[in-house]
Amino acid sequence: MTRRAAAGLAAVAAWAVLLGGLAGCVKDGRSPVEIQLPGKPRSPDEAIRVSPGDNAKDVPAQASLSVNVPEGRLERVVVTKVEDAQEEEVPGTIAADGLSWNPAPEAGRLALAAKYTVDAVAVDGHDRRQARHTSFTTYVPEERFIGYFKPEHRSTVGTGMIVSFRFSRSITHRAAVERAITVTSSPPVKVVGHWFGKDRIDFRPKEYWKPGTEVTVKVDLRDVEGAPGSYGIQDKTITFTVGRSQISTVDAVAHTMEVRRDGALLSTLPITAGSPTTTTYNGKMVVMELFDVTRMNGQTVGFGGEYDIPDVPHAMRLTSSGTFLHGNYWVSPDTFGASNISHGCVGLRDDKGGGSDTPAGWFFDRTLVGDVVEVVNSQDRTVAADNGLGGWNLSWAHWVAGSAVV
Repeated sequence: MTRRAAAGLAAVAAWAVLLGGLAGCVKDGRSPVEIQLPGKPRSPDEAIRVSPGDNAKDVPAQASLSVNVPEGRLERVVVTKVEDAQEEEVPGTIAADGLSWNPAPEAGRLALAAKYTVDAVAVDGHDRRQARHTSFTTYVPEERFIGYFKPEHRSTVGTGMIVSFRFSRSITHRAAVERAITVTSSPPVKVVGHWFGKDRIDFRPKEYWKPGTEVTVKVDLRDVEGAPGSYGIQDKTITFTVGRSQISTVDAVAHTMEVRRDGALLSTLPITAGSPTTTTYNGKMVVMELFDVTRMNGQTVGFGGEYDIPDVPHAMRLTSSGTFLHGNYWVSPDTFGASNISHGCVGLRDDKGGGSDTPAGWFFDRTLVGDVVEVVNSQDRTVAADNGLGGWNLSWAHWVAGSAVV
């Protein structure tokens, strides 16, 4: 036999063996089972790719969190956040093609000063299952800020209430902070913020609130960068109810105050306003605080030693600078309704210790924080919009212009 013939016989024999092997895969006349020759398995970090990377530190809040596979599909992804010793699963979904997982929109930004763990299981293109566990920690800021706000949670207020925030640090990233505070109402109205300087923002609608309105203030300032390196720490929801409408008009020339409830005149009270040398501001002011009794010292509001009264009854603060509407027992009753003698406040007749049946006592018992008191015909300028809750003295166009996001 020649070498060529021998080689041919060997090739035929080899082909017969291969065919015989394949024939062994046939069962009950069915087609042969497809044979796959798997490639080299990927390592876990190649098969399941997590961002931020494993053991990453100082990850910023705006970083993207995702899990991806180059082939196959993700079977399960569990992301856990540990913040302030509290453990919480981060909501998210696997895409329809199985190649990626991303956080749900409600998950929001990454929390700062937190640890995240990622546990993922995936199946590659050859049905090989892989699992991966990673973790990372987010940036721990050195500086924090908070916002002090009005009104109080679950309070009932007047229709002129303005939602006011004053921050513990100057804010330079105004848009980010303003977006983190949302004010909504039922029935719904448009509410817009207005910045006063670097540390204050107030929110109000175009017109006074309607009686019965329920207002919700959602504060989502946690981990919001208000200024370079300074982050918020608050995450809370405040609600308040708008009560009846009460608007009182002080006429400095007529020495009277008309009190109207839901548009109807309740009473006209005699008053005394600021003297010709210490006039009362004109304009719309909002009752900020109520005191059964308080001390009034002229030195605390820029005067000398003209007065120091330790027991002023029925005091209602109208401005931050010290304008009050209050009871007065130390001047002659004939003063009220006849002349202006105060240092800028609006006075109502009262008894020492506060009388319940006096004009001051009557008005105090019918007043809510958030009620509007408007002064007209005074020989003074209009109160500044940032002096107390004086924002109603700005036009709507001017108010909206003070927003960082509108």
